[in-house]
Amino acid sequence: MKTELTSLLEAYERRILGQSLNLKLLLSAILAGGHVLLEGVPGTGKTQMVKTLAGLLGGNFNRIQFTPDLLPSDITGSTIYNMKDSTFQTLKGPVFTNILLADEINRTPAKTQAALLEAMEEKQVTIQGETYPLPDVFFVVATQNPIEFEGTYPLPEAQQDRFLFKLHIDFPSFEEEKNVLKQVIENSYDASLVTSELNLNTFLAIKKEIETVTMGESVLDYIMQIIRKTRESESIRFGASTRAGISIGKAAQAWSYLSGRDYVTPDDIKMVVKPALRHRIQLSPHVELEGATVDQIIEELVGAIPVPR
Repeated sequence: MKTELTSLLEAYERRILGQSLNLKLLLSAILAGGHVLLEGVPGTGKTQMVKTLAGLLGGNFNRIQFTPDLLPSDITGSTIYNMKDSTFQTLKGPVFTNILLADEINRTPAKTQAALLEAMEEKQVTIQGETYPLPDVFFVVATQNPIEFEGTYPLPEAQQDRFLFKLHIDFPSFEEEKNVLKQVIENSYDASLVTSELNLNTFLAIKKEIETVTMGESVLDYIMQIIRKTRESESIRFGASTRAGISIGKAAQAWSYLSGRDYVTPDDIKMVVKPALRHRIQLSPHVELEGATVDQIIEELVGAIPVPR
């Protein structure tokens, strides 16, 4: 199964140029059973990244364009009265799928954003008092534009905490961006040509294998020291929760599996710690005034902790 996963990642990198690290992190998060928040300016290929992954995994895919007038029922579904049969019928919303793309999630108010909370955490949806389970393979990838753009609503902390990773999508290098332009202008890129590299049963089996990846006591201590340090640092106003530590551990297992190992190393923790924490901690006001970023503070914090052998 590792061979199939390697083929999938290679096919992914051929389709999406200039984002190799983010592609591997995105795949790691999904294999760990988590949801992902992609942030970047418009036009950097966030939506294409998710659509391509959905095609490679071979699962059902739905996309919701979030807008200011979107209602919670537009996501989860609703109940209607069928006058012909004199019965109530439940119409399931687009959330009933394997891969859900919540496009520009910060374009809609908090009430509608919150409609995803139960689905993301419990893998179920309640419609008019009735609870419906979601598929075994279900994950949300949400895209958002930075909050300094007009007409956006920052995600509440409770919503952000449901995402395993927050990935920053930046512009590719000169040559990679040139290749993207060349493919599109020459019509050599066709999204419909993406073929499945896995099936859902194989995907579930790989997830089971990842759960068996060994994590030693010293690595667990390393994760806990990082989490505790975020709560003690004067640079951080609100530190990371226990859920953040769990996210780091699960993501590190998936990353090590993708790297061809059956055990987690401290280097695996370092690879996943930024995307796992950057949306879960808040900097102190004086640190923000000095112009420091969350990633810089995380890097300094992790660098001050002795690495276990």
